[in-house]
Amino acid sequence: MTTDELRAALKELTGGRDATFAFHHTGEQASLLLVPNAMLVPEEGDHMVKVTDGQNIAIIDAASVAWVRIGPPQLNSHLNK
Repeated sequence: MTTDELRAALKELTGGRDATFAFHHTGEQASLLLVPNAMLVPEEGDHMVKVTDGQNIAIIDAASVAWVRIGPPQLNSHLNK
């Protein structure tokens, strides 16, 4: 996936939904990142894809994303435990 494709897919992240990202690595397991109440940070001069929960910013490497789940907060709440 390209940076532009990922940014287009995440455009609906405006703070009311959780986003769970799975990243693939050379190993067999994917790493998960949950961003509650996720907001896509507007594109900046560095052209990186950034997502925030209002307190932290995660920089997402589009080439490493295996899948993204976007849903209401309760959908992904089990991942916070």
